[in-house]
Amino acid sequence: MRENFFANNFETTKYIFVLASVLAFTFGITPRTFSQPAESMLQHPSWSYNKTIYEVNLRQYSKSGTFKGFEKHLPELKEMGVGILWFMPINPIGVKNRKGELGSYYSVQNYLTVDPEYGTMDDFKELVKKIHSMGMYVILDWVADHTSWDNVWTKEHPDFYKKDAKGNFVPPVKDWTDVIALDYSNKKLWDYMTNAMEFWVKDCDVDGFRCDVADMVPTPFWVQARAKLDKIKPVFMLAEAEKPELQVNAFDMTYSWKLFNLLKDIAKGKKNAKNMVNYFKWENRTYPANDFRMRFTTNHDENSWNGTVKEMFGDAAPEFAAFTFAISGMPLIYSGQEAGLDKRLKFFERDPIDWKPSQYRQLYTKLVHLKLKNKALWCGTEGGKMTMIPSSNKKSIFAFVREKGSDKVFVVFNLSAKPVNVKLSSDLMKGNYIDLFSGKKVTISGTESFDLKPWEYFFYVKE
Repeated sequence: MRENFFANNFETTKYIFVLASVLAFTFGITPRTFSQPAESMLQHPSWSYNKTIYEVNLRQYSKSGTFKGFEKHLPELKEMGVGILWFMPINPIGVKNRKGELGSYYSVQNYLTVDPEYGTMDDFKELVKKIHSMGMYVILDWVADHTSWDNVWTKEHPDFYKKDAKGNFVPPVKDWTDVIALDYSNKKLWDYMTNAMEFWVKDCDVDGFRCDVADMVPTPFWVQARAKLDKIKPVFMLAEAEKPELQVNAFDMTYSWKLFNLLKDIAKGKKNAKNMVNYFKWENRTYPANDFRMRFTTNHDENSWNGTVKEMFGDAAPEFAAFTFAISGMPLIYSGQEAGLDKRLKFFERDPIDWKPSQYRQLYTKLVHLKLKNKALWCGTEGGKMTMIPSSNKKSIFAFVREKGSDKVFVVFNLSAKPVNVKLSSDLMKGNYIDLFSGKKVTISGTESFDLKPWEYFFYVKE
C-alpha cells in the first residue's frame, strides 16, 4: 500500500518533469541507440552490474517464517543464480495501533534489533555469513520516513517526530494509521538514523539498503547517509522512488513504476509497442546512462494489494518476465515468483508461500545465468545499449539489439494478444545466434521475417 500511495501521489511531480522532457524531443522510432544525458558521479559497487535482485518476504517464505527457515532455501536461490537478496524489514513491529494480527513490516519499533518472531540477531548474522559464503549479497529494507507509535524514540526523542497543532504525533499519510511521521527538520534525527544504518553495515555486514518511500525523506539526508556508509564499504542503495535527483546523488537504483504500469496497460490492450518506444526515449533522456533502473512484474505491494502476476498480465506474464531481463536495468524476482505464485499474500498475517514446481523456475534460471555472464545484459555503462530494429509492425513488435564487447543479444517481442507476421531490416541484427530456450542455432541476415504467436518472443544470444 505504501508503494501504491507513493506512485499515485508522485504522478503530479513526475508528469511535470516528463512534460519538460517530452517537449525537448520528437517522437518516432529510430534505428539508432537511445540518447542519454551525461553520467552521474555516483560509483556503483563493482559487484553489482550483472546481478538480479530477489525480494525476500521472510514472514511468508517458510512454514516457520524465520531466518533459519529461510536459510534452507539458499541452495535453490544459489542454483537459480540470484545475486542480491533484499530482505523486507526485519525489525520488531509496533504493537500500538497495529494493523491485523502481526502488523506491517514497515511499522518499526526499534531500528537496532530484529523481530523475535524471525529469530535472534545472531541468527541473522549467521545467515548473512552463509549468504556471503555462497557469493550473494544482502540489502535490508529501511524505513526512514516513519516509525511505529511505540518506537523507542517516541519516549527518548519525541522531538524527532512531526506533530499537529495540539502536539500529537501524526501519520505521514492519513491511511497509514499504524505509523507516525519523522521530522527531518531536526538534524539530530539525521545522526541517529544514519548511525542506525551504519550499525547494520558494521556489525551485521549487510551490503546496502532498499529505502522505503525514499522520496518522502529529504534528498540531502540520503546523500550524507550514502557518503558515511561508503566509508565503511561500498554499499548498494535502492530507492523506492522514481525521482531522478535521488539516483544522481545517493542511490544506485530506482523503481521503474512507469514501465510497470505500461506493461499492465499493454497486457490489457490499452497501450502497444509504440508506447514502449516512447517510454525508453523518456527514460533515456531523464536518467544518466550509468543509472540502474529496477525492472519488475510484481513485488510485495503489487502482489498483496493489486493482484497476482496472472491477474495483472494473464498470458503475457512469461514474456514480460523475459522482457525485464532483456532491457537495460536490473530485474527483480519477488518471493514465490519462481514457483508461479498465484495468490495474493496477506500483508498483516501469516500466509506461507506454496512452493511447487513451475515453468518460471526454469525460465528465471536461464535468464539469471545469462545475465551473470553476458555483458550485453549488464547494468549501466557496463552493459550494452538498446538499439531498436526497424519493424514493419511498429504497433505490435518491439525488437532490439544489445551488444558489449564480444557479447550480443537480439530479441523480438510481440507485445500483443494477436499473432503477427513481421519483417525486420537492419544490419545490426546480422549474426549467428543460439536460441536461449531451445538451444537451436540460428543465422540472422539483414532482412528477416518472423511469425510470432500472441505474446511470443525470441531471445537470441550471439554464438
